[in-house]
Amino acid sequence: MKRYIATFLFLAACAAAQAREVFPLNEGWRFFFKSENSSDNARHVTLPHTWNTDTQATGPFLETTANYQNDMYIPADWASKRLFVKFYGVQSAADLFVNGYYVGGHRGGATAFTFEITDKVRFGSDNALLVVVSNNCRDDMLPTSTDMNLYGGIYREAELIITEKTAVSPLYLGSEGVLVRQNSVGSDRVEGEAEIHLISAGENNCVLTLDITAPDGQRVFTRRQKIRLDGKPVMMPFTIDHPQLWSPASPALYRVTASIGDDRVTDSVTVRTGFRSIHATTADGFTINGERLPVHGVTVYHDNAISGGAFIAQDYDSDLRQIHDLGANALRSAVMPHAQYFYDRCDEQGLLVWVDMPLHRTSFLGDVAYYATPQFEQNGLQQLQEIIAQNYNHPSVVMWGIFSRLWTRGDDVTPYVRKLNDTAHALDPSRPTVACSDQNGDINFITDLIVWRQDVGWKKGSTDDVAVWRDQLQKNWSHLRSGVCYGGSGFIGHKSYTAQAAPRSNWMPEERQTRFHEEYAKNLQNDSLFWGTWVNNMFDYGSARRPYGINGEGLVTLDRRECKDAYYLYRALWNREKPTLHIVDKRRRLRERERQAFQVYSSAGVPTLLVGGDTLAMTEYAACQYRSDSVDVLGTVQVTVAAGELRDSVTIRVGNVLKPKRLPAPRRTAGQQPTN
Repeated sequence: MKRYIATFLFLAACAAAQAREVFPLNEGWRFFFKSENSSDNARHVTLPHTWNTDTQATGPFLETTANYQNDMYIPADWASKRLFVKFYGVQSAADLFVNGYYVGGHRGGATAFTFEITDKVRFGSDNALLVVVSNNCRDDMLPTSTDMNLYGGIYREAELIITEKTAVSPLYLGSEGVLVRQNSVGSDRVEGEAEIHLISAGENNCVLTLDITAPDGQRVFTRRQKIRLDGKPVMMPFTIDHPQLWSPASPALYRVTASIGDDRVTDSVTVRTGFRSIHATTADGFTINGERLPVHGVTVYHDNAISGGAFIAQDYDSDLRQIHDLGANALRSAVMPHAQYFYDRCDEQGLLVWVDMPLHRTSFLGDVAYYATPQFEQNGLQQLQEIIAQNYNHPSVVMWGIFSRLWTRGDDVTPYVRKLNDTAHALDPSRPTVACSDQNGDINFITDLIVWRQDVGWKKGSTDDVAVWRDQLQKNWSHLRSGVCYGGSGFIGHKSYTAQAAPRSNWMPEERQTRFHEEYAKNLQNDSLFWGTWVNNMFDYGSARRPYGINGEGLVTLDRRECKDAYYLYRALWNREKPTLHIVDKRRRLRERERQAFQVYSSAGVPTLLVGGDTLAMTEYAACQYRSDSVDVLGTVQVTVAAGELRDSVTIRVGNVLKPKRLPAPRRTAGQQPTN
């Protein structure tokens, strides 16, 4: 305890030297389930933490309530300061107590929130924190319909913020308190304004300074003015001549600093942003800074097999490397936003981001996605406002998702969607709104952009029908700013030759997923009718509601160890930096039929295929898709393909390999009885 107190005294000395200090609160937490009734057997955990990561391997997925306890020594020297506790993500409902006093609650599992605890702490003494967390499904908190696991817990970091009495507010919708608005963006000039939220206790005015630093480190704008503290946000206009615009090819980032103080700085907050213009029209498609950019996106959920939903920086970095290797230039944060770290990296790497709010419906018929109650609607508005405020400064975020796959039956959700769409435009006029729809109706005409979720040829019809649908869309609805998304499940352990005459609903072979993506890519890729194409999903994700506990629509497995064949199809189509050469269906090493044909994905030119010692002709079926002539094969054969400097190969065994061998009857000596 003495060392713990000494550490905080050292931190207090640092706080005296600087205006604002931020201390991580990730260590020292004690965790126990509410059903345990006592903290006597509490586990010591470090944030980020989720209880289902520990239990999913040995027990059922838990939707429950748990307690997190921690202690803080607050030095007496901080009595003149203001103290705030910030949580970057608690799934899904949280209530905070300090020294037994209720501080506040938050409903929504993917956005940050901050509480002031100044009047609840004991200065010069130990203080007890208690966070009560629940991941139970509720009808007054979005999402109410999703198949992705909500793992529960304080699954992102937490921190203690110390400020002076007058400061840039940590309380504005969980944001940094500084929003950089861009009113007009051009290659010669950027004009905008910084929206700065302030808090004060007793002071009537302060001196506020706005500094903007260019990517090369040079200060390009400074404004200093006396501000009246009346509780309203301060709007400070700025102009930057000859700016470096942010784009996927050149992700230039500026630093914007708001400082309080006349003779000395008493508080300061710095945010990063980038300046770019976003437009989408039926004629020009999606444009950044006036240049058309065909959007090749993937949908990204929020977990992996090791971390569950409690991602750390290395998890995000690894996923982004794989997305970059695929060649995608955009990603969709499905259902809800990812952590700030993720979008910081997208800012730096030039990836475009679509961020959903959690008004979402799954395909389960018993689910209700919209409850026509004031509590439900208010929670949705609150989460949308938090999502926009917290991600406003990220130039990589280029659109706000309003809803996904809503039904238009029952209570009319259309007025509520209009309210959400209007709220998004009021908070941020610079970005378009978007929705994902698989239904007809007026709901599709509310958002600026619409993305059609299409699955013809998956559960009914043929994949060729998607071309018929596309032509009908072109004929009747070409005035809509349309994108398209699609996907289907495929498990690498499910093989077509193991199916029964009537396959079960939980039999989802990879080959079926592969064929589905091949036909859709053939018919929809680079079609000028669509401003963007989105593939569902980049990675499999955990779903306790589905067979095997996994939604298998990903191009990569949940544990990130295996890339499915469809991954290499899009890598060949999208990755222009590194060519692709891949033999399809390599995992099927044992084959029964002697007549075989082979498929290859290649972006390195026409491939040369050798089966044993024979060279087979290959025909381009669609962009980057090649198919060979059929050939008779028997026994063990090496299959090799070459294109330029690239090589790929697989060894297969062809023959009557799937029938079990009949063992010879054991030999018996005279008088010996046969055994059962």
